[in-house]
Amino acid sequence: MKASARLFLATLFLAGMTAAQVSQHDTSRAAYDMAAVAAEHVRQVLKANGIDPKAAQVGFYQVQPMYDWKNPKHKVIGYRVVTSVTLKLRDFSKIGPITEQMADIEDTQNQSLSYTLEDIEQAKAKASEDALRKARNQANAVASAGGRTLGELLYAAVDVSQPAIVALPMMQRSMVSASGAPVAAPTAEFTPQTVTISAHVNAMFALK
Repeated sequence: MKASARLFLATLFLAGMTAAQVSQHDTSRAAYDMAAVAAEHVRQVLKANGIDPKAAQVGFYQVQPMYDWKNPKHKVIGYRVVTSVTLKLRDFSKIGPITEQMADIEDTQNQSLSYTLEDIEQAKAKASEDALRKARNQANAVASAGGRTLGELLYAAVDVSQPAIVALPMMQRSMVSASGAPVAAPTAEFTPQTVTISAHVNAMFALK
């Protein structure tokens, strides 16, 4: 007989924050210097929150010439320096303060926040194990209802997946209320998003 079961395993381990820094100036050197200043501000924010800057990763560094497309010769009129810094946190209480402080950095844009599993393979194995156990229990119930005994496992196919989570950009600058009081960080008081691992098992058992 065949049995099918699907199990969802939700475990939250790491929060990943990504911030893009964009500096634009007339010369590549000026853009570079401003990007360096913004990067130093990021390091200061991390240190102020008890985080070693080495814990953050630089995703890419790119110098982009800016062209005057209205000019037939497409003359270069400036340069942009774009960098991306990613930080993984286990202490979710630091997300709000870091998000707010990063938003105060002039050249920091497009902050995003996402959650990932620290040990994805372990989570997949646990989901598969639990899904197969659920399939066996279902098959055993059907066999018992028919007056038969469930035998050995003849075949099993496991499909494990994790839905893609799109990290949406967060606010670029800090905001204040109409009274002038600062507004709480976008993540304040909310529950972190749950990461879901789905294991779908198709199993075939012998009957006695």
